[in-house]
Amino acid sequence: MTGTPRGSVGARGYPGRVAEQLTGVQGTLDDLGTPLSQCTFVIVDLETTGTRSDGAGITEIGAVKVRGGEVLGEFATLVNPGSPIPPFITLLTGITQAMVAPAPTIAAALPAFLEFAALDSGTVLVAHNAPFDVGFLKAACAEHGYRWPAPQVVDTVALARRLVTRDEVPNHKLATLAGFFGVPDQPTHRALDDARATVGVLHGLLERLGSFGVDTAEELRSFRSAPTAAQRRKRAIADGVPEAPGVYVFTDAKGDTLYVGKSTNLRRRVRSYFTGSEKRARIREMAALVEGVTPIVCGTGLEAEVRELRLIAERKPPYNRRSRNPERAPWLKLTREVFPRLSVVRTVRDDGAPYLGPFRSSREAELAREALHQVFRLRQCTRRIVPGRPTAPCVLAQLGRCGAPCAGGESPEEYAAHADTALAAMTADPAPVVERLSAQIAELAAELRYEEAAGVRDRLAAFVSAAARAQRLGALAAVPELVAAAPAPATDPARPGWEVHVIRHGRLAAGGLMRPGADPAEFVSALVRTAESVFPGPGPAPSATPGEMECVLRWLERPGVRLAEATGTWTCPVNGAGKYRHLTDLDRGAQAPAPHR
Repeated sequence: MTGTPRGSVGARGYPGRVAEQLTGVQGTLDDLGTPLSQCTFVIVDLETTGTRSDGAGITEIGAVKVRGGEVLGEFATLVNPGSPIPPFITLLTGITQAMVAPAPTIAAALPAFLEFAALDSGTVLVAHNAPFDVGFLKAACAEHGYRWPAPQVVDTVALARRLVTRDEVPNHKLATLAGFFGVPDQPTHRALDDARATVGVLHGLLERLGSFGVDTAEELRSFRSAPTAAQRRKRAIADGVPEAPGVYVFTDAKGDTLYVGKSTNLRRRVRSYFTGSEKRARIREMAALVEGVTPIVCGTGLEAEVRELRLIAERKPPYNRRSRNPERAPWLKLTREVFPRLSVVRTVRDDGAPYLGPFRSSREAELAREALHQVFRLRQCTRRIVPGRPTAPCVLAQLGRCGAPCAGGESPEEYAAHADTALAAMTADPAPVVERLSAQIAELAAELRYEEAAGVRDRLAAFVSAAARAQRLGALAAVPELVAAAPAPATDPARPGWEVHVIRHGRLAAGGLMRPGADPAEFVSALVRTAESVFPGPGPAPSATPGEMECVLRWLERPGVRLAEATGTWTCPVNGAGKYRHLTDLDRGAQAPAPHR
């Protein structure tokens, strides 16, 4: 085994701006992530007795460690595979049984390689046909009790297929690419020679990546295809954007908003849209239309998150898929009439009725309504029922699932008992619904009727999710004013201090960053005096969108947040739906909220 350093090969093969950094000219890429010139690459190649890691052994390991175009060290060792080497492998590699007989086993060679590669320290692992080499290394780690570090892996075969066309090379074999890039070290089917050849190929590929705007490890990790010509032309759009947290608004030639987003580093995020790291087809399409960007610097991360949601709801940008129409979210309402019923609505009115939601889709609202109908004998018809004017009952009355108030089967007082218990389950204690449907799920599962059980499970989860959400939102909306503070993120040492926010009826009314040395009482007083006036209203989310209130709640629930002032009472029901939120973690595809990008 060896680990001796070689001389520098210079800056050849690195993107132009990275090469400038290597030759002493200061680049301007720090805001984009870790420059490739500062990344440590370990290029590895294995020789084996076969093609499958579960049936073959490693006969040789070769690796080269490089950073900034300079070779830092090399590693090479033969390995005794513990099994005969097939003749065709000997013919291909030249490695014989006699050569590996005195060599260490993989149990001895593996820890030496892992120490050389230092994959836990952010090293990027590179190989030609990486799944083959990584598969053998992972299998060896698992067999001998070593944790696989799971580093970033670059496959030069996959990268070459995106960057080198078939018009340039007949195939993407290592020997072909080494000849194409003029690599002095040619592959010989020996591990160290092939690793050295892969180093030259990697340099050639990195040089091509530079022309596509891929200059950092982060961009290399997410690179899938070359950026469009429009993306490359418009990278300069980000030049005037500050390196600060906030919101960015992309606009077209007419000034219309195309897309709204947020970031902790506006310049880095805006530039990423015009590099190879951006692979979303819709966003690439947008890049061709973008003519400008408006940065909005925000004092805190919560302010940026809320401002983004408000701008998306207000301007409805065509390239934002989420959060564009919060006013269209469905709710489940228990109507205010003599014989109340459950109704799916799109508007929360000041009518004193209880509302569950908001739901992510009408289908979710229907599932929650079905859950309540399974437990409570509420009417499902939509007709208006007038006491003393009976009409013919529907089939549900014949099945015993409705007391037939339309036909005079129940008086308003008798029917009110059903409505009151349903109201209590929606707003205070959902135990009757949870217990009834959980028992039904268990019965159906015991009878092996799994599809029916899954249907009941989905209805229960939809109801509990909506009830918990409505109770959380309603509790925050009931608080006239709440002032909270949290330490500013430690990831931004240039902006130390405390984030302070004023929340009124669930709406972010003001926010600011209090610097060290400031008078807390004076700062909070000034923030409260200049905060937006917010008035109460009907429903669980009267003064802000549910999305904004969820952002505020997530921030308030973070570790380290302290309540400075509060007016009124902030509390949820003791036996409320939050007690059963674990039921929403069942295997249901639509449970987790999707990002709005």
